[in-house]
Amino acid sequence: MPQSKSAAKRARQSEDRRQRTKPKRTALRTQLKKVDRAIESGQKEAAEAELEKAVRMLDRAARKGLIHKNQAARRKSRLSNRVTNMA
Repeated sequence: MPQSKSAAKRARQSEDRRQRTKPKRTALRTQLKKVDRAIESGQKEAAEAELEKAVRMLDRAARKGLIHKNQAARRKSRLSNRVTNMA
């Protein structure tokens, strides 16, 4: 339990922020999984289409502060390499 008014307010703010970002983070993870599934199934056109959506979502997440910009760049790079190197 928070011991001061400021600590209680900070706890409320943290919880509100967590509730706001959770669906965005979940949607991002789901999109990344869609790309992975398309790669594993060998559907190059579908993988490229899902990759485009994933790149947009990663850029937006980095811009909004949901993830770090370097993490977004790293994930985009690795995903695009996997799609490019599909059989």
